[in-house]
Amino acid sequence: MTQPPDAHARRSGGELEDHLALLRRQWLVLVGCVVVGGTVGLGLMRLTPSAYTAVTEVQVMPIGAQEPGNQVTARQRESLNLDTEAQVAASAVVAGRAAKALGLTTAEPAEVTVPPNSSVLAIAVTAGDPQTAAVRSAAYADAYLAHRRDSALAALTEQQQAVLSKLRQVNAGLDATIRRLALLVRGTPDHTIALQRQSVLNRQAASLALKYDALRTVAVTPGTVISPAVPPSEPSSPSLPLYFGTGLMAGLLTGAAAALLRDRLDTRLRHAADIERLTGLPVLADLSCADEPGLLHELAYAVEPGVLHELACAVVAACPGKRLLVCALPTDLCSSSPVEPFAVSAPLTVLDGTDVRDLARADAALLLVGLGRVTAPEVTAAARRLGRHDIPIIGVVAVTDVVPAFVPLLEPRTHTPLGKLVATGEFPTTTSSELGISTSAETTPLSPMPPLRRSRPGPP
Repeated sequence: MTQPPDAHARRSGGELEDHLALLRRQWLVLVGCVVVGGTVGLGLMRLTPSAYTAVTEVQVMPIGAQEPGNQVTARQRESLNLDTEAQVAASAVVAGRAAKALGLTTAEPAEVTVPPNSSVLAIAVTAGDPQTAAVRSAAYADAYLAHRRDSALAALTEQQQAVLSKLRQVNAGLDATIRRLALLVRGTPDHTIALQRQSVLNRQAASLALKYDALRTVAVTPGTVISPAVPPSEPSSPSLPLYFGTGLMAGLLTGAAAALLRDRLDTRLRHAADIERLTGLPVLADLSCADEPGLLHELAYAVEPGVLHELACAVVAACPGKRLLVCALPTDLCSSSPVEPFAVSAPLTVLDGTDVRDLARADAALLLVGLGRVTAPEVTAAARRLGRHDIPIIGVVAVTDVVPAFVPLLEPRTHTPLGKLVATGEFPTTTSSELGISTSAETTPLSPMPPLRRSRPGPP
């Protein structure tokens, strides 16, 4: 059977409402954990030593001929790869150079970033002192530029040596070709081939000579410092938003977990919803709102016509028989009520459990649960005790200080004319309720009296 389209939405909404209700029930635990988390975050921020960060910005420039690994493409439009240069600047080689320049064995690690759409490296160094941070950041920048200059010079030297070696080979071949031409006869095929070879070698020698001269005149400029490091005026860490926000988030998560655990372990019934959630018994009426001071008398008249009538209807509809056992939890709930209880009239025989025969005579049971004074295991134990006597529980009424008093409803008689009463031999009687006499629902009714016999009249 397929579910309606909004079934998932209703289920998700119900689960969200359940979670929010749980947090509302345990709001004190949640708020306490959040406050503790924020306080711990602030305490850790106070205990963490201050650190200062100095930044040196270096503009990187291309060196010599373009390298094969830095080809200009649609993605890499610069003649150098700044991501590669950032990795080189943060490498151990540059760190060793910086430590050597500072006279240290090891240097603080540097954080190198590349601003977008630029050829600039931002070299940041963090230290416990502002002046130390600025000095070490400048040392890192100088070490990077020196390393890049040395690497460029070494690469140029190798290229010059390679071009010079090739030029020497070409010149040696050219000399050998010229000497061979002197021995060959003009017009022969060998002489023609030697002339062509001489022309090719001359062009190669000229090209290599130009390349060698270009390599010798290359200016090595690895880069320049465009923004030197200055001692920072404020510490970069600890950060108040980071520590305080982390503490609040940790407190929120811990509070939610603690609220969930406490709600699962807490069995005290504080609201009517707790009764159905923890015991599974249906709640027929919730009269717990009548315990608010200042509203008791208004509620006594506002609740009677609606809630009490619905309660009586629900009790009569759910009771399988005519005898209803009313059990109060705790047992002194009715006696401890400081006000007049609500009267709930129902055409049932109400048993209060004071008679030893009540458990044997009861057809069903109704529980009056005092919120805030009873736990779920106590209600479950009472239900289990009634179940051992095969007494079904029709529901629960949640109360606090005001409890309902169930009284039997005496159905009124239909009006009968006096002549008909005389003809049938019945006489109107006054009910015990009209006389103010409280009769037990289990009292045996009196048998009707026999009609009076009139004596036969004598002679006049």
